[in-house]
Amino acid sequence: MPQYTFFLEWTPTGSIIDARQARTASVLTNGNVLFAAGYNGGRLNSAELYDPLTGIWTTTASMNHIRWDHTASILTNGKVLVIDGIGGGYLTSVELYDPSTITWTTTASMNNGCRWHTASVLRNDRVLVTAGYNDRTMRSAELY
Repeated sequence: MPQYTFFLEWTPTGSIIDARQARTASVLTNGNVLFAAGYNGGRLNSAELYDPLTGIWTTTASMNHIRWDHTASILTNGKVLVIDGIGGGYLTSVELYDPSTITWTTTASMNNGCRWHTASVLRNDRVLVTAGYNDRTMRSAELY
């Protein structure tokens, strides 16, 4: 039977640079965590990286679009696919973060903009985006 170690306490670490809610946090293949966009009384397109080995936060390239209530999915090539959300309206824009070049690029837009959707990376590396909300609860599904 495997032994599990449980940590029963919280340990302080470095503080995030920009306070943000409704953002995404994605564990990159190098172990760092990408925090992207969000809302803090103002809309954000900024992004930060957290290094769990040092507890240090650093800024990284900003996204092309302001957004919150979006999703972020790690693809098998290590890039992060950020989909939809809110940013002055329901977004259909999609962006890719490449940790090796530290850049955001736009890619094919969604047909239906929404928030509160799910994004699931499938075995064939396609991403299934389902449901969400866009002034009404949606039944749509799209593949990237």
